[in-house]
Amino acid sequence: MTLGGVDRSPDEGGVDIVYMWVDGSLPGYIEVLSRYAQTRFDTDPARTRDNLDLLKYSMRSIARFVPWIRKIFVLTCRPQVPAWLDTGNERVQVVHHDAVMDPADLPTFNSLSIVSHVHRIPGLSSTFIYMDDDILFLSPVARADLWSREGRHFIFPDRHWAPHYRTAAERSGQKPWNLALSTSNELLDARYGAARRRQVNHVPLVIEKQSWQAMLDLFSDAVARTRSARFRAEGNIAVEFLYPYCMLAQGKAEFADARRTRASSGYLPLEDFWPLTAWKLREIRKRRPKWATLNDNFGSIPNRHAERIVRQALEEWFPEPSPFERRQ
Repeated sequence: MTLGGVDRSPDEGGVDIVYMWVDGSLPGYIEVLSRYAQTRFDTDPARTRDNLDLLKYSMRSIARFVPWIRKIFVLTCRPQVPAWLDTGNERVQVVHHDAVMDPADLPTFNSLSIVSHVHRIPGLSSTFIYMDDDILFLSPVARADLWSREGRHFIFPDRHWAPHYRTAAERSGQKPWNLALSTSNELLDARYGAARRRQVNHVPLVIEKQSWQAMLDLFSDAVARTRSARFRAEGNIAVEFLYPYCMLAQGKAEFADARRTRASSGYLPLEDFWPLTAWKLREIRKRRPKWATLNDNFGSIPNRHAERIVRQALEEWFPEPSPFERRQ
């Protein structure tokens, strides 16, 4: 059973999408990464693995369910380009890190650093959507799914609280992502008052370039530390967590309620234990939210049967090549 289509009304446009993408299997990449890596977190293969071509299927999902998107940008390291991508299509463009980042900060393997530069992409719309390559649209998406009637964009809260690590002992051994959330929380506390804050769902994030730059200026010291770190490190911040809360504080965004959040967002961890992965795929297909994240929870060598199950599901959901793919 394939996922159905959507009315392609031409009156919605002017919003771009930016992906961050990398393929650790391409020649030379792991050798360069290994030269700079210092901790076990730095060499986590899930951070650079592209074993399922999720970007390709994500772009197929845009073609089917979000046709009002104007243009797609893929931000990656030089010289990488997805082999299947039609770079001659005017609606898609590959942008390499060195086009938007300081040469002194390159090469970088730190997504926290890279995402802080997305607004610098030449020709990018003033309001755009940032998303990782493991997010798929599974149902028709309209502007009203991302913006309220008042023009505020929706923030989709997670059920988990973002951490506050008050002591060195609490911070010891924590994953760099959790450390970045804690540091970001400290900055928000200092600016807007101490509070418990929920993590933000792994979803398409609406960004206004002017507001994004204002946030970067507001926390400029922390941004500079993050940008200079080649890997996620102590003292880094998660701007994709900071930004929603800054927008909320300024009245430019609002939390989606529980009903909207459940109808919109899905999360599917891809596990080596293939029965669990198969069950999760069936559940997400049955529920069919607006979008879902297929998060890589595989080990260092993914279970081949689990991989095959996911690939079969992706082909079943999105069998038709998008206009963004090379013709065979």
